[in-house]
This record gives sequence, structure tokens and C-alpha cells, in this order.
Amino acid sequence: MTTGKFLLKVSGCQMSFRDAETLAGQLQQAGYTATDSETNADVIIFQTCCVRDTAERKIYGQINQLKALKKERPDLIIGMTGCLAQKDQNKVLKLCPHVDFVLGTQRLGELAQVLANLSTNRHRIVDTQEDGNLESLPLVRAKGVRAYVNITYGCSNFCTYCIVPYVRGPERSREPEAIITEVKEAITSGYKEIMLLGQNVNTYGKDLDGKTDFVNLLQTLDNLPGLSRVRYMTSHPRDFTNDMIRAVRDSGTVCEHFHLPIQSGSNRILSLMNRGYTREYYLDLVTTIKTLVPEASITTDFIVGFPGETDEDFADTLDLLEKARFDAAYTFIFSPRQGTKAATLPKQVPSRVKKERLSRLNAVQSRVSRDINQSLLGKKVQILVEGPSKNNPEKLSGRTRTNKLVHFSGSQELIGQLVTVCIKRAFTWTLHGELL
Repeated sequence: MTTGKFLLKVSGCQMSFRDAETLAGQLQQAGYTATDSETNADVIIFQTCCVRDTAERKIYGQINQLKALKKERPDLIIGMTGCLAQKDQNKVLKLCPHVDFVLGTQRLGELAQVLANLSTNRHRIVDTQEDGNLESLPLVRAKGVRAYVNITYGCSNFCTYCIVPYVRGPERSREPEAIITEVKEAITSGYKEIMLLGQNVNTYGKDLDGKTDFVNLLQTLDNLPGLSRVRYMTSHPRDFTNDMIRAVRDSGTVCEHFHLPIQSGSNRILSLMNRGYTREYYLDLVTTIKTLVPEASITTDFIVGFPGETDEDFADTLDLLEKARFDAAYTFIFSPRQGTKAATLPKQVPSRVKKERLSRLNAVQSRVSRDINQSLLGKKVQILVEGPSKNNPEKLSGRTRTNKLVHFSGSQELIGQLVTVCIKRAFTWTLHGELL
């Protein structure tokens, strides 16, 4: 058995971090131990993202910073996994000749074999086939109160701006028994909250011949003893049904937080994006959620500067933002991804205009978020304590069921517990409370 050390450098979404846990599990099973030091590592793996150009450039920059270390220590193994590996494949080796292996998104389970092969033959390896089995792989979960559990892999939506279907393959639902087993194992290990992961969790089960669906899965998990909370991401507004809203409302563990990426408030841009819904449909969905689950929070994503976006289109986005009144929004400037339809669309928006629109969008959302948070002053809320505050280690932090981040004073022994806090101060993105 190997006795070396490994270092994982992870970027991207929650699914990427869950993939890193699978990599860590295989490395540990092979005899490696984790390290935070590049100079002490025998294996350095970049678990990557390619949703935006800035993420790609940052990853390649970090890998190329290891050239000198690789020259000094030629036995060091450097690898790339994840979405950027699947996208660029052999190109990785051309851009970074000191990289030893490239593993695609569906081949993560081959890591141990790749390392074994490299130990006897240092020929570089590129494996990005699309027929891998991601079930029953060892994993080492990150410390904390939340465990990530995949319910689907891949995506079949093909939004025109998105690279994900090309690098993660078509949507595949996991068998419900496998999901439930993994959730039970996480509960036994002490995790209090489960985050269900998928590019579109709402279509879970559609490829399982009617065996189950997303509502049934939520109801099944809600009955598991020892589980405090269930969250999920990401949802597609087109596929979010009234039955799903009622399932959240009627559940004891599923949190009343609805993350529904709208991307644009313009019907013309939504059509160009191939989103499959209109602004009117989306606003009706928001109204239904607020009617059926009045205490719910709703968050979203926006992309500004999509090709062809006019001042009128952007005005529609600002108008929708005011009408929907989101608790928070994750806002992005359009980043063309090679291989997607949007990358070749005419009328690309100038960078200056994109930045100006993003600033205006964020200003409106900040005002709305602050107003909503201030309405919580004096309210008593339930918090799952996650740990010390990142900004002030003398304080604790945790989240409400509606995903509001709350800081408060309390004993470290409260970490992992559900507590009640009275909100005393409200800011744009955080709340400060007093333990009751």
C-alpha cells in the first residue's frame, strides 16, 4: 500500500466538491494521506470547473505555477479531473506538459488504477470516456454539518450558454435505494443536513420508468430518523411543479428555500437562452410559492450581457427583479463558452456595457435583500449551527431554514445543533442574533 501524501485543489460548484470527496476516498483507500502543502505532496490533483473563462484561466495558471516544483521533484504526480478535464482532454497536456493524467467527469472511479499505472510507467494518461460507473465508490466527506448527495448526474437541457451537458453528459438519475443508503450513512456519521445535488433535481426519476420522482424522494427522506434538514440544488423553473411546492410545505425536514435561476427578465433573451419558460410563467411560479409557503425565501441567478441583450431587455430584467423581490441573487456577466451555441451568436455585448449593467442589477438586488432582512428584526428563527464565523471566530454562525446566514455568540458545543435565535441586527447579506 502507498504511504504518500495528496493535495486536492478544488474549484467550482457543490457537485465538483462532492466529486473531490470521491477522489479523496480513493486516495485514502490507496494509502495516501491528505496534506495542505504542495512541497509535501506526492500527488496534486486539480478538481476543476469550466463554467466561466475566468475559472479556466485561474486553474491553468495554478497548474503552470507547479512547473518548477515538478522539475525539482520529477516523481511528483500532477493530475486534472472534473469539467475542464472533460472539456479540454488532450489539450491539457499541450498547455501543461508537466501534467501526468487527465480524468473526465465520468471516469473519477479510475483514479486508483491510474495512480497504480503511473507508479510503474510514467506515460501520461488521458481518460475521458463517457461510460464510467460512479456508484459505490469510496469517499471521504468534508467536515461540517452538511453532506452532499448526488441524485442525478449530467444534464439534458442544453441552455445555449452552458457547457455542462457537453462535459457531464446526459442526465442520469441514481436509483432511489442508492440515494437513501448514502443519506443514511451520512446521518450515521453525524451529518445533520443533506444537500441533494443535480443539474436539474426536479426531473429526477424521469428516466427510471416511473419508479419514483423528486416529490417521492423528498417524502421518503423526510421520514428518515436523525435527519434535521434537507436542501437541494439546482432547480429548473420550467420543471418546478405545484406538487413539489406542497411537498416542501408539508415536510418537516425539507427547507423552505427555493433557488430558481431565472437568468433574464426578457422573454426574447429567455428564448435565445433556450430556457423553456417566459417571465410571466416565472412570476406566476413565484406567486404560487409565496401563497403556498408564505415564510419561504426565493433566490435566483442572473446573467447580464447575453448576446443581443438590448437596453429594453435589461430593463425587463430590472422590472422582474422588482416584481419578484428575491431574497438574494447570484449575478454573473455572460462568459462565452467554446462549443456552446451562445458563443457564436451575433451582437456580443461590449464588456463595458456588461459591467455597467451588472452594477445596476446588484444595486437593486442589494436594496431588496436589505429590506427583506430588516423585516426579520425581532423575529425568532431556528438555526442549524455550522461553526465559528469566518469573519469573527469568536462568534458562531449558522443558517435558518430559509438559508439566511446568522452570526451570534454561543458555546462551541452548539455546533451541529438546532438552536433558536432572536434577530437583533440585519444587513444586506447577513443577520446578527441573540441566542435564546
